[in-house]
Amino acid sequence: MEIVRRPQLKSTAIDRGVPTLPLYRSAPSLEVRLEDFELYAIDRLRVLTGISDGLSRGKRPEEMEKLVAELWKANMRHPQASEVMNKDIISHFVLRLVYCRTEDLRKWFLSMETALFRYRFRLQTAEAQRAVLAEFQLPYKAVTTSEFEVIKDKLTLVARSINQTLPTADAIFYKVPFQEVPELVAGRRVFLSDGYAYVAMNQVVSLVATQFRSLLSKALTLTNRKWMSTIREQEKDRLTPIVEALSTSYVGPDYSVGREFGEVSLKDIDNVAKSSFPLCMRHLFDKLREDHHLKHWGRMQLGLFLKGVGLKLDDALAFWKAEFSQKVGAERFDKEYAYSIRHNYGKEGKRVDYTPYSCQKIISLTPSVGDHHGCPYRHFSEENIRAALCKMGVNSGGVEDVMDKVRHKHYQLACTLTFEAIHGCPNDAGINHPNQYFSDSQKILKSKVKCLRISFLLTSVIDLEFPPISTVHSLHP
Repeated sequence: MEIVRRPQLKSTAIDRGVPTLPLYRSAPSLEVRLEDFELYAIDRLRVLTGISDGLSRGKRPEEMEKLVAELWKANMRHPQASEVMNKDIISHFVLRLVYCRTEDLRKWFLSMETALFRYRFRLQTAEAQRAVLAEFQLPYKAVTTSEFEVIKDKLTLVARSINQTLPTADAIFYKVPFQEVPELVAGRRVFLSDGYAYVAMNQVVSLVATQFRSLLSKALTLTNRKWMSTIREQEKDRLTPIVEALSTSYVGPDYSVGREFGEVSLKDIDNVAKSSFPLCMRHLFDKLREDHHLKHWGRMQLGLFLKGVGLKLDDALAFWKAEFSQKVGAERFDKEYAYSIRHNYGKEGKRVDYTPYSCQKIISLTPSVGDHHGCPYRHFSEENIRAALCKMGVNSGGVEDVMDKVRHKHYQLACTLTFEAIHGCPNDAGINHPNQYFSDSQKILKSKVKCLRISFLLTSVIDLEFPPISTVHSLHP
C-alpha cells in the first residue's frame, strides 16, 4: 500500500473480486491519499471503540449485531459506492500498523477486530458466509448422510438443551477438532465425540472467528517486526507521527472551546467543580486548592479542561494566580507560569488553539511521585478510589459496580458508572472525554432546575385558582 499526496486510487477491491467480507490477508496494491490514510483509520476506530463500549456494558449478542450494523453504516460509508470496500481494507491495514507496536495495543485491536468480523459475518447472507468459508480454505468437510444418521439423536439432545432448531436430514454439520472451537465447547453448545466437535452451519461463525483471530495475531507480530526494523525510521517525517498519535486519538466532538453552556465564571467554579467535574478533574482541582500548586502535566490537564468548559483567559489567569501566588508569590507566577496559560489559549508561541485532553490521552499518561494528573481509575489504589467516590456522593452499591470495572481495566466505563450513580440516570453514549462528562452533567442539572421551576409555577397557579377551604370560608361567611 503506497501513500501518496495525489487524489486517486489505482484500482478498487471490488474490481479485483474480493469477497464482501475481506480477510485482510495482505495489504492491497493501492495508492492512498495522505489525508485518507488518517481519516479512514479514525472512522474505523470509531467503530472499534463503539464495539469495545458495547461489550464492556455486557450487551447481548443480538444487541451487539444491531450496534455493529449501526456503527458500520454511520462511519464506514463513502461518497462513491465503489470505494466502500477500499475504505474497509485500507482502514484495517492502517490500524494494524497503529496497533502492532505494543502488546497491549495488539491485544485490544485483535479482540475488537475479531468481534467486528464475528458480527459482520453473522449479518452476511448464507451465500456470502459460504464464500468466506471457501476463502479460508478450511480442511473440514460436511458430515455425510450416513454419519449424520448415527449421531442424529445426540445432535438433537444438544439442540434442545440450547433451544435451537432440531437438526433435519438436510442440515449441514462440520466435524472439527474440538480445540478449534473453544467457545462452543465451553458453552456446551456442540456434540463432542473422539476429540471432534460437530458444528452446525449456524454455529460456523465461532469457527471462522477463531481462524480470523489466529491469522490476524500472526500478522500483527510480523507487522510489528517490520515497523520496528524499517517503517518507523523510513517514515519518521511523514507517517510515523500520524501512526503514533492514532492509538490515543479522540474521535468524539471538539471541546477546544466551551460553547454549549457559555462561560464559567470564577464565582461559579467551585460549585460546578463539585457538581459537574469528573473524578480526574475534581482531584486536580481539589489538590490545587489544597497545595496551591500543580506540576506541568497537572496544569495542562486541568487548564485545558477549564478552557473547554468556558473559563475565559482573563479569569484563567486570575484563577491560577490566586492559587500559585500563595506558594510562589505573584511576581514569580507572572514570570514563570502566566506565559504557559496564555500559550494554552493560543495567545503565545505558535498561537495554536490547544484541545482539552480526551480520556484516552489521560489514561495513557503516567504520573510520577508528586504528580496528580492522569486517570484516577487507573492510577489510584482501590482504597483511594473508594474514598474519592464516597466524597463525590456515590453510594456503596455504585462504588462496588465501579470497582468491578476498574479491576477489569474498563476505566472509561468506570467513569460512566460514576456519572450514572451521581446523576441518577443512564449515559448510553459512555464517557469518552472529561468535557463531555461536564457537558452531559450540566444538561441534566439544568433540565432538573427547569422542571422544578415549571412544577413551582404550576403549583402557584393551582393555589391561585383553587385556594384552601379555610380561605374560601373566610371570603364567603
